[in-house]
Amino acid sequence: MSDVEHEKAGGDGNAPQTPVQLESVAEYEALLEAHELVLLEFVTSGCGICASMEPVLGSVARSAPGAVATVNAGLVPELADEFAVRRVPTFVVLKDGEAVDRLDDGFQRAEPIVDILETRAEE
Repeated sequence: MSDVEHEKAGGDGNAPQTPVQLESVAEYEALLEAHELVLLEFVTSGCGICASMEPVLGSVARSAPGAVATVNAGLVPELADEFAVRRVPTFVVLKDGEAVDRLDDGFQRAEPIVDILETRAEE
């Protein structure tokens, strides 16, 4: 990959092509160290809308720059508290470890999420 292509991909040519399940703060911190652009989806067990987002997030992970990760807010409450998650699904875009975008109004289509990640990757 050329330097230009690498920069266009958010400087993250090694991003996973499928969403990663984070089960601890340590896994979250390792993800941030490995990727400058990250999309976090906060979910809970039994959330129907969250379950319907799985194929959408798979598409986002394959087509957008950065890493895509899912966090069960009930299993990793420290992260849910850090990002003031009050409803699920909540999506937080992180660039260089800082929250730069947030979507918390239910089901999201892939295109707007990809657009946000592409825009943030170019900044």
